[in-house]
Amino acid sequence: MLAYVIRRLLHAIPILVGVNLLTFTLFFVVNTPDDMARMQLGVKRVTPEAIEKWKAERGYDKPLLFNGNAEGAARLTRTIFFEKSAKLFVFDFGRADDGRDIGHEIRTRMGPSLAIALPTFLLGLFVTVSFALLLAFFRATYLDFWGVVLCVAMMSISSLFYIIGGQYLVSKVWHLVPISGYAGGLDAARFLLLPVLISVVAGIGSSTRWYRTIFLEEIGKDYVRTARAKGLAEAAVLFRHVLRNAMIPILTGVVVVIPLLFMGSLLVESFFGIPGLGSYTIDAINAQDFAVVRAMVFIGSVLYIVGLLLTDLSYTLVDPRVRLQ
Repeated sequence: MLAYVIRRLLHAIPILVGVNLLTFTLFFVVNTPDDMARMQLGVKRVTPEAIEKWKAERGYDKPLLFNGNAEGAARLTRTIFFEKSAKLFVFDFGRADDGRDIGHEIRTRMGPSLAIALPTFLLGLFVTVSFALLLAFFRATYLDFWGVVLCVAMMSISSLFYIIGGQYLVSKVWHLVPISGYAGGLDAARFLLLPVLISVVAGIGSSTRWYRTIFLEEIGKDYVRTARAKGLAEAAVLFRHVLRNAMIPILTGVVVVIPLLFMGSLLVESFFGIPGLGSYTIDAINAQDFAVVRAMVFIGSVLYIVGLLLTDLSYTLVDPRVRLQ
């Protein structure tokens, strides 16, 4: 098991380095510091002096990769790459354009994002897997047919419709929960209830169809026919055999959601005024705060790689043969 974990970690390192290099190229080679200064200053005929001042205030006036004017190790450390990209590997994110510490903002906003994403993830997984098992149990019946029709209809509706419709109906018409905002402690529940429910409902259609396809594929295999030949009830076959053997593809789909547990939902947090990482990213994009955007891109890649690693480890629990590969 230890060798398997080490091997997966070694595979993850070059991926993270590649993402960091690609991000650096996009932010500082394709989109140069001069371009960033012009976009941030927001004027068509900005003076060269204003550009140089803006770059100096944010540390963008240094060479990209090699500083020929410095001596020793400073030739590599006093560069944009080291200060803006290499330091990300030790989670030193620096400061935003407004002067606030990005690392502190991330730690502060992670709580609200988790408060939405974790219940959404657990409740959504339970609802969609249960619904998919129900459709698989009643396959080739009217219940299965109309269930698939419902899933396709829900997939075809934009998540914005669920957000705006839910806010109008539940908050403005029925006055059951606040339309937006956030509070700490137990008061957060009344602000989080509607975003969580909307997020779960918006994901039912696609997730249910995916899990239903997995279950139907497993039902047609030989071990299922053997279990039925032994006299097992259909419910026992589904829950004891089909669900267990379908865990690997289910875990593969779940890994995509893991980064969202920390990064938050961009749309939900923005529309409901929740101070999480999702709204933080949207605000940074609107304000053209490139330091925050770079930090969030890096964190997202780290979380996705961690999710892949956890998924690989979970594979070994449901199928020990995986660790031998």
